[in-house]
Amino acid sequence: MLIAALLLLAGVAVLPFAADRFVVAATHISRSLGVSPVLVGALLVGIGTSLPEMVVSGLAAARGEADFAVANIVGSNVANLALVLGGAAIIAPLLAHKEITRREGPLVLAATILYVGLLADDRVQRWEAGVLLAALVGALYLLVRWSRMDMQQADQLAAPAVAIRPELTAALLTMMATVLAATALIEGAERLAEELEIKSAVIGVSLVAVGTSLPELATALAAIRRRAGDLVLGNVLGSNLFNVLAVGGVAGLLGPGAIDPDFAILLVIMLVLTTLTGLLVISGNQLVRWEGLVLLASFIGFITVAAPALA
Repeated sequence: MLIAALLLLAGVAVLPFAADRFVVAATHISRSLGVSPVLVGALLVGIGTSLPEMVVSGLAAARGEADFAVANIVGSNVANLALVLGGAAIIAPLLAHKEITRREGPLVLAATILYVGLLADDRVQRWEAGVLLAALVGALYLLVRWSRMDMQQADQLAAPAVAIRPELTAALLTMMATVLAATALIEGAERLAEELEIKSAVIGVSLVAVGTSLPELATALAAIRRRAGDLVLGNVLGSNLFNVLAVGGVAGLLGPGAIDPDFAILLVIMLVLTTLTGLLVISGNQLVRWEGLVLLASFIGFITVAAPALA
């Protein structure tokens, strides 16, 4: 029990720091190269903060824990929307550019619908993983294209140059730390689940999902201090997009197999919450405090439903 708890705590402690430092390095490099801020939020930061989910879910799937992998994806997306956005909106209202609600929002919803639809037969198959990765390529194309459109419309990309080599080194080292922390996290979660006689999926959809969503929360809090609500939304939307397409695709390739039929309700909740968040953001192009409270309450409700469903 003690070893499992220590591994779990070590993974949860190191994982957010490593992923967050990777995000900082990637952001510095991208800005030095003159990349659109929207692309930074929805693409680069999204990839960086999705690294924990990708490593954790990929390792779990490779070990035959398809349930754990799917539970982590679903739990992380729900935590991003309800916990991260909800908590951030309670601290300060989040303003969003119309481009985010008109483009990135529907893209994430479409990706979520695709993911839920492919898992409707309670199985993760390699050809389905291929579909998700192909959709990822299409999503990347759209994000880059939209970024170029934004760059043509406004010249706001000038930023102080940074030394790229140290940032590249930092990015590499923090990615390695992410892998090691994720390995400790998955090992600790599995041991804890076995010793407490709890399904690993319950741990994956709750504790691990929240732990791997901490980088998004850290980024959100930092963005709030800079009054950059669009970066918060872009970060969460980008992270959720990569979770269902990249993480889901990688996990499906590494470990296809059957999943618990009880996952259907969790997938539906994720889809409904994605839609609800989009509707709340569209209303006035912002998330205000009462809407943040609604999202935060939704997260508590999700955990309340998830634990008994997977027990």
